[in-house]
Amino acid sequence: MFPKVKSFVAARIAEFDEISDERKELLNGLAEYVSKCTANQKPCQLIFVCTHNSRRSHLSQAWAQVAATHFEVPGVVCFSGGTEATAMNPRTVEALRRAGLDITTAPNQPSASNPRYHVKYADELAAVEYFSKSTGDKPNPTESFGAVMTCTEADKACPMVLGCSYRLGLPFQDPKVSDDTPEESATYDLRCRQIAREMLYVMSQVKTSTQAR
Repeated sequence: MFPKVKSFVAARIAEFDEISDERKELLNGLAEYVSKCTANQKPCQLIFVCTHNSRRSHLSQAWAQVAATHFEVPGVVCFSGGTEATAMNPRTVEALRRAGLDITTAPNQPSASNPRYHVKYADELAAVEYFSKSTGDKPNPTESFGAVMTCTEADKACPMVLGCSYRLGLPFQDPKVSDDTPEESATYDLRCRQIAREMLYVMSQVKTSTQAR
């Protein structure tokens, strides 16, 4: 992993005590799902869903994948989607960059209104393409995946996610409340840290479960 990402991850792991018991109960459910996949030696596909696939779902996708790599949880592949496609918000991109991820604009853009980005957090791993999409759009899986609803709006709008084998409502407060204000960067960084912390907690529990088997 890139040194800055390693430092960011270490700082978030040191903050696990900041996660409430109520929140840990939800996160433990996700950890249990991932653990069952790994115990059966099956790929664990996770789609993080928010209404516009613009902010929270992309942050969750990124940090869940980083967390799985850090804790060496095999077979985890993370995706994101929305109830509709819009664009990955540039403020989300900048928050991830500030945390140490390498993000570049992908070549041969198919849509000016929905740009595609290549995201990396380690030299030894290939970049992953991020862009806004609906849950059923490629490259998202269509069956045998876990769906994590990262906003209450998506949770209500998608009472069923076709093809999922597990569904969890895990809402995060939308950082867009601070858009175009002096607090904008700080708010996005706060949400970025929270999501990273919680995804790292999930994968730490999976690691513990794996070691206990």
